[in-house]
Amino acid sequence: MIDLRALREDPERLRASQRARGEDEAVVDRLLDLDERRRSALTSFEQLRAEQKSFGKSVSRAQGDERQKLLARAKELAQEVKEREAEADRLAEELDAVLKTVPNLVEDGAPPGGEEDYVVLEHVGEPPSFDFEPKDHLELGESLGAIDTERGAKVSGARFYYLTGVGARLQYALLNLAMEQAVAAGFVPMYPPVLVKPEAMEGTGFLGAHAAEVYHLPQDDLYLVGTSEVPLAAYHMNEIIDELPRRYTAWSSCFRREAGSYGKDTRGIIRVHQFDKVEMFSYCDPADAHEEHLRLLEWEKEMLAKVEIPYRVIDVAAGDLGASAARKYDCEAWVPTQNTYREVTSTSNCTEFQARRLGVRFKDADGRSRPVATLNGTLATTRWIVSILENHQRADGTVRVPEALQKFLGQDVLEPVKR
Repeated sequence: MIDLRALREDPERLRASQRARGEDEAVVDRLLDLDERRRSALTSFEQLRAEQKSFGKSVSRAQGDERQKLLARAKELAQEVKEREAEADRLAEELDAVLKTVPNLVEDGAPPGGEEDYVVLEHVGEPPSFDFEPKDHLELGESLGAIDTERGAKVSGARFYYLTGVGARLQYALLNLAMEQAVAAGFVPMYPPVLVKPEAMEGTGFLGAHAAEVYHLPQDDLYLVGTSEVPLAAYHMNEIIDELPRRYTAWSSCFRREAGSYGKDTRGIIRVHQFDKVEMFSYCDPADAHEEHLRLLEWEKEMLAKVEIPYRVIDVAAGDLGASAARKYDCEAWVPTQNTYREVTSTSNCTEFQARRLGVRFKDADGRSRPVATLNGTLATTRWIVSILENHQRADGTVRVPEALQKFLGQDVLEPVKR
């Protein structure tokens, strides 16, 4: 959540952020009003409680009728103290509820606007030119014995699939390559839980506007994560970290309901309910967060270079940011049969937003306890298979294996199988 002290000092910054996101600015005045009323109620409560304590000493010294009068007043004071405390608590709860609806402050420099208002920062690599009609990833995957969506739907329903044979091996190769790179860069490898408590999911900002995307198990009150960002962010929940930066990388299965995307990308494995992902996660000093964000982006670009696919980097517009993100860069890989770029990595700077909600802190140079900054970035996912197959396909139906993956697969070409 946002910093109330900073809001009091510079409310215009939140107003500007809300405008950039296309959100309601009126929430700023509501927050300021609730905050002022809460602090006033708290001051009144504390003053009355101090008076009550002082009054108690007078009662103990009084005698006779005076004592009875003082006891009656003490009873009234006790009731007033109780009422003022209840009012302060009620206002604190209301303030907290409103705060939880307010997204992170957008970083200066992020493009304003909605989903289509992103800014392209660079293009890397040239889209391939084919002298034959290219096949899409599903047709290739079926001919290679790599993807089976029919049986996925039979067993689990729409948007599920099997990766079979070289398809499964290709995913293992891709994600192992990503883990290898992350560990070499100093990330601590993690295998996290994919079921988390509500406070972990809410703390990372996934139970707000996009709660419909999340799978919930009501009987256990647990949530299936859509990204290992969630258990990694909650790993140090309610702790003080003694050394920064802390960088973790996790391989996990991820689950998304894809609510509201009916009819979109239903063919193949572009938009599915379950996929695997290697995620980078960083805790750092807020003063270093901007530079750390650029480092995560460079690691994503390094990984994309290894699988030899053309891509572009975009600066995501404020209105398309998640609630936790102050800035986000996406890398989008070229998909030949769609003649467009599709997202394959995303890295977000969440500044102190998640850490405030999760209680993750560090001690600054003056010994003060302060929230850390949290950042995340994708290093590889199942979706990469789409672009790898389509960009490296050849006229005879075979697919060239990028050199960096060959050591994991033990082959340099994927060939169609007899069916």
